[in-house]
Amino acid sequence: MASDINTTAPHMIDKSLEAINAFDYSILWEIQKGLTPLYEKYPFMAETVLGIPLANLIAAIAVFFLILMLRKGFTHIMLTLLHKMASRTKTYYDDRIISALKQPIRFLFIIFALHLFFLLIYKEGPMVQNILNSMLVYTFFWALLNIMDALRDLIYSTTARFNPDLSREMGNFILTLLKILVGGIGLGAILSVWGINVTALIASLGLGGLAFALAAKDTASNLFGSFALLADKSIRIGEWVKVGGVEGVVEDVGMRTTKIRSFQKSLITVPNQLVANQPIENFSRRGVRRIKMHIGLTYGTTSEQIVKIKNDIEQMLRNHEGISQKETLLVYFDSFGASSLDIFIYTFTATANWAKYLEIKEDIHIKIMQIVEQNGSSFAFPSQSIYVESLPSEEKRLTQKSK
Repeated sequence: MASDINTTAPHMIDKSLEAINAFDYSILWEIQKGLTPLYEKYPFMAETVLGIPLANLIAAIAVFFLILMLRKGFTHIMLTLLHKMASRTKTYYDDRIISALKQPIRFLFIIFALHLFFLLIYKEGPMVQNILNSMLVYTFFWALLNIMDALRDLIYSTTARFNPDLSREMGNFILTLLKILVGGIGLGAILSVWGINVTALIASLGLGGLAFALAAKDTASNLFGSFALLADKSIRIGEWVKVGGVEGVVEDVGMRTTKIRSFQKSLITVPNQLVANQPIENFSRRGVRRIKMHIGLTYGTTSEQIVKIKNDIEQMLRNHEGISQKETLLVYFDSFGASSLDIFIYTFTATANWAKYLEIKEDIHIKIMQIVEQNGSSFAFPSQSIYVESLPSEEKRLTQKSK
């Protein structure tokens, strides 16, 4: 791959710049013809500043800023024409690709303006050419990365054919790998512009391979951790999970880290090796949610009332549409508390949705209150009763008072 970069990338760049240079030199010739009368009419324009004729310097600055001012309009015109052509097709991906090219196209006008600027001041030497060529290569690969982002949905739909449940996670993983590959090729192309032999550079890196491997062992662990997460299907984007002490909604499962949005809305980034090696509590994959509580009745409640209240609560729960009848359902007179007679209630709602769970739980609380009230009892609260066996006699109190 490196050898291909060394030969193909410079060839592509040279071909592109040949066309640009031919166009630029024609513009330069026309501008230079327009400057000739200025030299004749205003001789001071021929004076040099840092070895540059004053007229050429003024013209270069004027052309540079003129292109910068007009680039937004030119870009808009180009994109409008491309969108009109794309509107004839049935797919919307071409429209997304055109929109993704907006910023790279605008940057191309900056490169064009710089190219004309250095031509007009006669300073486009090898160093400047390498810089402009590098900017051109950067823009090309920038456009490729933007196109890949524009085709994200297409990648998702492709991965969904293999695994619909993990289409987004697999799609993001593949997209990240492709971006790294394209970025590596782009870096190799820029290095080749400066005459650096990429093949020899990669070979020389083999001498420090051991040190690099040791430095990158955590990255490798995180990479294999992401493979494990995708293979186990333990978490998915959008699920409510708890990993170690981190709890929240999964926003992204990347190559190195998993991003979890906490319920305080802070974004927590967890290395994949930690996620893969710790117990994962996935709340989104439960179909029910538990209700567990004790209700305390006053000690004035009779045994008949307690039995009636207990039976009424159990009957209410068995007939409640929000309670799962397939799960455990327990209602028992549980204990004699310090200040109450405690009834234990243990059941599950038929939904795992938090809002619906709270709605069902509220309805059950109100119905339990109604049952307790209808049976002539009331809820206890923490209290203490003090019993005095006897009080001092009247004569003794008067004697103590006189003293």
